Amino acid sequence: MTTATFSTGTDQYCTFRVADLFFGVSVDGVQEVLRHQPMTPVPRASEAIHGLINLRGQIVTAVDLRYCLGLPPREEGELPMNVIVRVGGEAVSLLVDDIGDVIDTAGVELEPAPSNMPADVQRVISGVRPLPGQILLILDAAKAVDVSAIGEAAGADRVS
Repeated sequence: MTTATFSTGTDQYCTFRVADLFFGVSVDGVQEVLRHQPMTPVPRASEAIHGLINLRGQIVTAVDLRYCLGLPPREEGELPMNVIVRVGGEAVSLLVDDIGDVIDTAGVELEPAPSNMPADVQRVISGVRPLPGQILLILDAAKAVDVSAIGEAAGADRVS
């Protein structure tokens, strides 16, 4: 009997936290990581779009992962951090709560997401890598920034 394995093409991940969830995104897709940046709101945009960032002359859309994951907003005064990823040739900022380290998961197989994981989380990950003491959720950045899918997922009750 053979066991199916999944491959994301890399074993190194830029890690971050959103609430109590521990995510990793392939370092190959990360442009940079930044502290909180001033944002310009976008009228009539999805609530997942927190605003636009001027990144050295490049306009970057900031997507709030808390909203995308169906989590409550940050506490007043808690500022998000930015993981700038390249998706479809464009830079997009993922707003996260805390930045972790770059970790190497060589030798740790990518496994499918557990079926009891919330649908909002399953929608944006390509699998999990079990690590000592925690599970690394492998973020699919393209799915995470697809705000049109949020209304179709569990976030539909939040979209006006």
